[in-house]
Amino acid sequence: MVSFPFCKINLGLQVLSMRSDGFHNIETCFYPVPWHDVLEVIYSEKFSFTRSGISIPDDDMGNLCVRAYNKLKDAYDIPPIKMHLHKIIPMGAGLGGGSADAAFTLKSLNTLFSLELPVHKLHEIAAELGSDCSFFLQDHPMMGSGRGEVLKPIDVSLSGMFIVIVKPDVHVSTQEAYKGVIPDQSRAPLNNILLGDIEAWKDMLHNDFEASIFNKYPQIEKVKKELYNAGARYASMSGSGSSVYGLFDKPVVLKDQFEGAIYWSGNL
Repeated sequence: MVSFPFCKINLGLQVLSMRSDGFHNIETCFYPVPWHDVLEVIYSEKFSFTRSGISIPDDDMGNLCVRAYNKLKDAYDIPPIKMHLHKIIPMGAGLGGGSADAAFTLKSLNTLFSLELPVHKLHEIAAELGSDCSFFLQDHPMMGSGRGEVLKPIDVSLSGMFIVIVKPDVHVSTQEAYKGVIPDQSRAPLNNILLGDIEAWKDMLHNDFEASIFNKYPQIEKVKKELYNAGARYASMSGSGSSVYGLFDKPVVLKDQFEGAIYWSGNL
């Protein structure tokens, strides 16, 4: 069984409050983007996990795909599998690639072994693997609250728009990003902005991580400015970075402007 885990961008991200469990309450809109990894899961007499593509620093047993398999194995005694991950979506980019791989592992195993686990059960397991992991169990925009695992559909569409994603050669850890944010619950709900005119997004739709991250890594802020200079209707850092995306009305070719960065573009 072969599947294609997609990535996401964040349309706005507000850090609202610190939680007693050490996490933060946030509000954001997760939006699916058709930039994919490739995941193969097949029957096997012995468990194995292999990978190709972009180098992954974690050891194999700590990989989110393996952790997802082990959770289902412990709970439902599923047999061994052979799993291969071809990694394309960059890591440390705020695109949720690892979480997507884990979610698609859960979906693949649920189908392969006819577990017939309901969606709410898959969500519970996914939330244990990562705050945004649950989002990747569906393929439409969702408002995320709590740690990001509490999801609610939102009727926002970027269909017909062209997206450019640029990840400069910078790694920003999630822990580092949160250290630079002062939580604030006093702002207007994001859905009020998202359901309004996209022309207002530049001034009203913000990612709370940008201020401190741009101060520390000006090359990331430079990417955002260059996307606006190229005609983006909206540009933002995704998640905790370091990738930045721009939304355009028509296709643009900007790769030569971002030498040394990972670059992807396509239609939404």
